[in-house]
Amino acid sequence: MTSASGAGTARRSGESGKSLKDQNRWQLWIIVAANSLFLYGVVQANAIKVAGLRAAFKDAENLVPVGLALVIATVLNGLVSADMKARLVFLRWHHALPGHRAFSKYAGRDPRIDLSALEKLYGSPLPVDPVEQNRAWYRIYKTVENDQAVRQVHRDFLLLRDYTGMCAVFIGLYGGAGLCAIPSVKIGLIYVMVLVVQYLLVRQAAANYGIRLVTTVLARRPAKEGPAVPTAAKKRTRTKVPVDPQNEDQEK
Repeated sequence: MTSASGAGTARRSGESGKSLKDQNRWQLWIIVAANSLFLYGVVQANAIKVAGLRAAFKDAENLVPVGLALVIATVLNGLVSADMKARLVFLRWHHALPGHRAFSKYAGRDPRIDLSALEKLYGSPLPVDPVEQNRAWYRIYKTVENDQAVRQVHRDFLLLRDYTGMCAVFIGLYGGAGLCAIPSVKIGLIYVMVLVVQYLLVRQAAANYGIRLVTTVLARRPAKEGPAVPTAAKKRTRTKVPVDPQNEDQEK
């Protein structure tokens, strides 16, 4: 989010058949664990101290609430829908995904993209309607989804998109818990502000990778031979709802 399906299959086999989401799972667990320990350290020491965090690892009893927070945060992140994650990342309620602006906004800004070549492949003037732009971009994506560059940026986007969803959970769950458990109101507010800053930074990174996914697909497609999709295939595509790689919860 290669040119040959065999190459794509080989890459999947080399990764033990794991989807992009599965490959990111351990990194998300580290993110949740780090935020849980951060909250624990602030509550215990009323400040962030390395000694306090080291003590948390040594004392098994102290890790019980951290383990509970891990489970709760992971479950709540699963309750954040793909549509809501897209809204949190791109700060748009309608047509949030960058694919909705693939040709009208992003294609012309990337020097790697040959718009005239894309128009020839598309077989007609490029769409301007947001929904049609996303559909056209998705059809192009399906022709290069196993390209190594596309898969890498797709994986990075999915990781940071899910991290953004977790950041929203951290602000609500951990922020509320911190305000209640931290004796100092000032430290509690600083802790919440740190969570907000984390969200803003991760959101921006996720948005950048999402746009990069869109433009990388458009840049890689003209290098491939043949039309983006046959006319008959276009008609069939519009009769079903595809799983958009920008907005998926499970890699196919």
